[in-house]
Amino acid sequence: MSIARYIREIGRGKEGARSLDEAQAHDLMSQLLDGRITDLEIGAFALAMRIKGESVAELSGFLRAVHERCIPLRSSGTQAVVMLPSYNGARKLPNLAPLLAMLLAREGIAVLMHGPLRDAARVTSAEIFEALALPICSDAAQLHAAWSRGAPAFMPVDALCPPLAKLLAVRRVVGLRNSGHTLAKLLAPLPYTLRVVSYTHPEYAALLGQFLAHTGAHAMLLRGTEGEAVADARRSPKLGLFIAGQLQAELSREAQPGVLAHLPDLPREHDAVTTAAYIQDVLAGRKPLPAPIATQLDYLKQALAALPASMLTPAAAA
Repeated sequence: MSIARYIREIGRGKEGARSLDEAQAHDLMSQLLDGRITDLEIGAFALAMRIKGESVAELSGFLRAVHERCIPLRSSGTQAVVMLPSYNGARKLPNLAPLLAMLLAREGIAVLMHGPLRDAARVTSAEIFEALALPICSDAAQLHAAWSRGAPAFMPVDALCPPLAKLLAVRRVVGLRNSGHTLAKLLAPLPYTLRVVSYTHPEYAALLGQFLAHTGAHAMLLRGTEGEAVADARRSPKLGLFIAGQLQAELSREAQPGVLAHLPDLPREHDAVTTAAYIQDVLAGRKPLPAPIATQLDYLKQALAALPASMLTPAAAA
């Protein structure tokens, strides 16, 4: 098969390109993930979408195809699972996404963090999990074993959705991010989830908000720290909470300009071992929890409490 007819629509440049509808996007992504198209077509798709940008309908169709190819998972009993994507890692600042995961788990909340195991240029959450002796899971049984012990779980994207991992790897060839990176941050392969969705570039805030509304998602949307889905420890970012696709004003807040009046005592280095030691100090009360992360944690707990009771049933979690 060929996706040439789709490339002709999306590949006409930023001004001339036309977006696909949801069914077309699903078909295109299904062919790509199943390996039914050539490497040249994959490259053309990646570059065309990079120039054009995704529409809400395209993201919906793409993500449906991705979810169909994730490994089978089930939720943690009748409890919502917090999905924490971690695909950027630490470049200059300590990656505190694992701290947020551990804080949630300490509250009895099931957490699934997913992303790459390694990144040649950044410190990944998986490396920090390993330094903290937290579980790296490769299948559903290991995932539920971690939750039963009250631990947050990390699952490599290669295990969670191997075809998506291959699409993400295209970046190493063409040198640019592609739609797969946005889709990875929107993954919700479990039937009952609260997603934490981050963005780096402001234009993505509007697109992702429209997508969450269109799909009726439960999610927190925020500007992440170096792309990670955790609040910047030095600032109070904008937080938007969506329940069934509706933005909840009482569970959302605007960003506060500038840096905090009292900056947290963050480690000078951002390697995995140093970051893990800092996280352990915060959890033990030897160092204070940065206020922005405490606020994010509180809002997530409130959002979980506000989820529709009709979804908290064994049938919904099966």
